[in-house]
Amino acid sequence: MALLILLMVSKFVYSVSLSSYYTFYLIEQFGLTKSGANLCLFIFLAAVAAGTIIGGPIGDRIGRRRVILWSILGILPLTLALPWLPLVPTVIVAALAGMVLASAFPAMVVYGQDLLPHSTGMVAGLLFGLAFGIAAFGAAGLGVLADMWGIVAVYKLCAVLPALGLAAFFLPDARH
Repeated sequence: MALLILLMVSKFVYSVSLSSYYTFYLIEQFGLTKSGANLCLFIFLAAVAAGTIIGGPIGDRIGRRRVILWSILGILPLTLALPWLPLVPTVIVAALAGMVLASAFPAMVVYGQDLLPHSTGMVAGLLFGLAFGIAAFGAAGLGVLADMWGIVAVYKLCAVLPALGLAAFFLPDARH
C-alpha cells in the first residue's frame, strides 16, 4: 500500500498541476487568450475523463500492475518534453499524458482491493480520499511555488514527478 500511495502522490500532484494551472501556463508561455487557454484545458480534461473510463477495462484485460506501470512510466517522456514544446504539440502531449495517466486510477483502486481483499471499502475510501487530499495540498504547494518562481519554472519541475513512478516496478503481483 505504501508504494500505491507514493504512486498516487506522483500521479495526482502532476495531474493537479495541469488541471489547476494549465491555463495560466498557456497564457504566460504562449500568450493565449483566456478563452483559448480554457479550450486547451477542456481538451486536457476530456482526455483525462476518457483515460479514467478506459483504464478499468484495460486493467481487467492485461492486468492492473501492467496498466499502472505503463500509465505512470509511459508518460515520463511526455512530461519531460512538455515544457519545451511549441503550442500545438503542447496541447496534444498534455492531452495524451492526461489520458494515459488517468487510466491508472481505476487499476490502482482495484489493485489495492486485491491486496487487501477483506477491506475493499477501506481501500477504496483511502485511495479516493488520498487522491483528493493530495490534489488539494499539491495545488496549494504548486501555487506557492508559482508565485515564487513563476509558472513556467513550476512546469519544468513538475515534469520530473512521474519519475516517482519507477517505484511501480516494486509492486507485488496482486491476485485478480
